[in-house]
Amino acid sequence: MTQNPTDDRLVLTQGNLTQVAADAIVNAANTSLLGGGGVDGAIHRAAGPGLLAECRTLHGCPTGEARITGGYHLPARHVIHTVGPVWQGGHRGERGTLARCYHSVFELVERHGLRSVAFPSISTGAYRFPISEAAPIALREMRAALARLPQLERVTVVLFSAADLDVYRQALATAGVPTP
Repeated sequence: MTQNPTDDRLVLTQGNLTQVAADAIVNAANTSLLGGGGVDGAIHRAAGPGLLAECRTLHGCPTGEARITGGYHLPARHVIHTVGPVWQGGHRGERGTLARCYHSVFELVERHGLRSVAFPSISTGAYRFPISEAAPIALREMRAALARLPQLERVTVVLFSAADLDVYRQALATAGVPTP
């Protein structure tokens, strides 16, 4: 079997997103961009008050879109904030909106010439999007971006738990890509 050329550029790992050294990390933000719980709160705490001050100048972000800021005290140079959909049973366009989040992030990656980006599992925490449905969408969009953007050297998915990592690994294997 021929391996997909994106295999070595797509990494799944368990860990703390705020400790990842990359050109950008992705924040699963709320529409205000002013911090919250989960990944959003952790990123704001780790980045320090400069991130909040810059986010205030952006005046929010609609669901499915993305905005970029500095990384401040994070090891990442930038934070790309995207607002995922709240799961409402899957009949209100949540899957398409989640895909738009990833697409919006990769548009900013391309526009800013970034070579590495690290993601959490968008919308699968407080927004209740089932991770078993979110993972294939995320991985499809990541693989498409890697195929389209040759300057993109690495996309990392940083999962909070071993169980979440297993879901992503299974989704990657099901998609016909060997698991890392």
